[in-house]
Amino acid sequence: MLRIGFGYDAHRLVPGRRLVLGGVMISHDRGLLGHSDADVLTHAIVDAVIGALARGDIGEHFPDTDPSFKDADSLLLLKTVMEWVRAEGLRVGNLDTTVVTQKPKLAPHISAMKDKLSPILGVDPRRINIKAKTSEGMGFCGREEGMEAFAVVSLVIDESST
Repeated sequence: MLRIGFGYDAHRLVPGRRLVLGGVMISHDRGLLGHSDADVLTHAIVDAVIGALARGDIGEHFPDTDPSFKDADSLLLLKTVMEWVRAEGLRVGNLDTTVVTQKPKLAPHISAMKDKLSPILGVDPRRINIKAKTSEGMGFCGREEGMEAFAVVSLVIDESST
C-alpha cells in the first residue's frame, strides 16, 4: 500500500520575529508571522502527512485559535502526526519539499534542516529532499512579503510493525 499526501503553507515576513525553517533558526532581518513559530516548511510537511492519512488539514488539528499552540515548536506538531502514522502501521517512504523565498539563501541550511527532520520522520536524510526557489521577483514571495512551502510525502506499510 502506498499513500501520498500534499501540503502547502504560507506566512508573512515581519520584523521582530525569528525565522525558523525545518526546525532550524536562520539569521534574517525578519521572521515569519504566525500563531506558532510559523515554520512554513514544517507546516507544509505536517499538512502533507495529515493529507496522506486522509485526516483533514493542519488547521483542523492545530488551530490558531487554541492558545496551547501559541509560539509552539512546529517540530512538536510533526512528532504528533508521526505518532498517527506509526499507529496506522505506516512509515515515511520519502519526502520532497520546496520553499519559495527571495531571501535569505537557504542552500547553506538545507543539511541542518534534513538533520532536524530525519529523526522525527524516521527516515534517512537521503530520503528527504528540500529545494529552495525564488519566484524571480514576482508575487508576494518575490516582493519579500512572505514565504511559501510545498511538500509531498509518501507513506508505506512499515514491515517492522507487522
